[in-house]
Amino acid sequence: MISPTDAKLAARLKPLALRPPGTLLVNEVYRSIQGEGLYAGLPCTFIRLTACHLRCSYCDSRYSFGQGDLVALDELVGRALALGDTVVEVTGGEPLLQAEVYPLMHQLVEAGRKVLLETSGAVGIEQVPPGVHVILDLKTPGSGEHEANLWSNLELLKPTDELKFVICDRRDFDWSLNAIGEHALIERCAVLMSPAFGLVNPTDLAAWILESGRPIRLQIQLHKQLWAPDARGV
Repeated sequence: MISPTDAKLAARLKPLALRPPGTLLVNEVYRSIQGEGLYAGLPCTFIRLTACHLRCSYCDSRYSFGQGDLVALDELVGRALALGDTVVEVTGGEPLLQAEVYPLMHQLVEAGRKVLLETSGAVGIEQVPPGVHVILDLKTPGSGEHEANLWSNLELLKPTDELKFVICDRRDFDWSLNAIGEHALIERCAVLMSPAFGLVNPTDLAAWILESGRPIRLQIQLHKQLWAPDARGV
């Protein structure tokens, strides 16, 4: 867990302050088509938890910073299973800020679901259950939060996990290539890059990837092509 060390961080974590044990502060639970990553295109149930200690420049889920309802752990598991999808993604906000997220993921795995965890990479992933597919979002300089990266997380990634970079400009791309080389990330797991929506032309990013000669997967947010870019619950 993150310990608030200053007033700004404490304010960002305030929504979680009065959360009773055994509950999670949940922003939304919904079904959609998975829009990103190695499972893109599949039906998926999304559990979006409330609160985040980061403020990335391109964040498209700012509504999750403070909005949410308290839901008991068992009730949340039941709601997710009732929707019937094989794939369930736990996201945020930053989902790893709530301790009950670990038994939540464990119970979903035990129920036979393929569980995806999307995390900022700024909270340790050592407690994540082994059966969970980690999607680690390594923050680039363009995000404004790259100093929050917890680099020790990279050593915990499994070959079946994935690492994501959101690219805001060419500087971000070059920074990401350097990180990929310095930490041998291609050898660890799948590496993906996304153009920050409205900031980078996907065609340009495709050209940069081809130019690099690296086996990097280009991904585009499929849900923003299918529905309005600012639509919720999709």
